Amino acid sequence: MSKALQTMEWMAPGGNLNAYIQGTATVPMLTIDEERALGESLYYDEDLDAARRMVMAHLRFVVHIARSYNGYGLPLADLIQEGNVGLMKAVRRFNPEKGVRLVSFAVHWIKAEIHEFILRNWRIVKIATTKAQRKLFFNLRSAKKQLQWLTADEAEAVAEDLGVQVKDVMEMEMRLTARDSAFDAPTDDDDDNNSYAPVYFLEDKSADPAELAENDDWEGDNNARLADAVKNLDDRSRDIIFRRWLSDKKATLHELAAEYGVSAERIRQLEKNAMKKVRGLMEA
Repeated sequence: MSKALQTMEWMAPGGNLNAYIQGTATVPMLTIDEERALGESLYYDEDLDAARRMVMAHLRFVVHIARSYNGYGLPLADLIQEGNVGLMKAVRRFNPEKGVRLVSFAVHWIKAEIHEFILRNWRIVKIATTKAQRKLFFNLRSAKKQLQWLTADEAEAVAEDLGVQVKDVMEMEMRLTARDSAFDAPTDDDDDNNSYAPVYFLEDKSADPAELAENDDWEGDNNARLADAVKNLDDRSRDIIFRRWLSDKKATLHELAAEYGVSAERIRQLEKNAMKKVRGLMEA
């Protein structure tokens, strides 16, 4: 039955939220006898039409509860949608033999779903994970409408009322006043602002500063040794080495052979001898 309920099109607020809210107000409310009869049909006979009628009659109640959470900056349509999920869960578990009205039973399920949605979406980083933190989150959010930073006495009073420690109250207040920060640098052209993005403060564990400095010194020393060694070659050997290994546009053996009027094999021998001499000078 749960799957069937979730696929009902009338559960979604849709694009026109005002029309949806007005529509929920036109659905007749159930009398005690009607609710009991529908509840028994659902509870004993798995009557899906009875479930639909019970849910439809209480959609206005979900809207009323969802509106009380407008201060969290989340879309009202999303809050209503989550509340509807809670309503469906309540209808599925409603036992008419308990003698309790559905509205009294469903309020806890509706609020639970809305609370979960708020905690998932109010901040990028999950702000409340334990039961005590969730209790603090919603109570402090309500208190913050009248209070600035809590004083020590106020924090102690909140802690006593909620049965938590004062340090938990202060920690949650800091979480509530904190702001989310983009991990990556902004896409604007302000380099000064970009340099403060969190991505630039991550530790690169693959790089050892001492090793990097040593490698830079080693590379610089090798380049200096190579330059000195090449200077000790004769002009022809130096030209062959440069054009065969150091130039962006490398020459072939046949090209150099044509320029110097010798065979390609002779150019290869000159190159080999020059490289051997360079290696020896660098290792000296």
